[in-house]
Amino acid sequence: MDIAEFQELIRERYYATDSARGAPGTFLWFAEEVGELAKAIGKQQRGDPPAANQPELEDEFADVLAWLATLANVTGVDLDEAVRKKYVEGGGPKGTK
Repeated sequence: MDIAEFQELIRERYYATDSARGAPGTFLWFAEEVGELAKAIGKQQRGDPPAANQPELEDEFADVLAWLATLANVTGVDLDEAVRKKYVEGGGPKGTK
């Protein structure tokens, strides 16, 4: 699955609810998911066994990506196009990342 297919999957499943919530409310959900990812990464950094933590990490990365796609849908941004323009055609960000 590529970025465009994933964004469309999220749009088909959730757009009615997401658009009614709007960008500010959707961003709050996105931020909450980033916080959950931070907690999972923190567990890993504190030495939790990788096998026990890997499923949680994968779930949280998937949730963050889904909420990012949701936010893009609500604001009318085509993620595939945005990434292509900046990182493929534009050579990526200037300076260090």
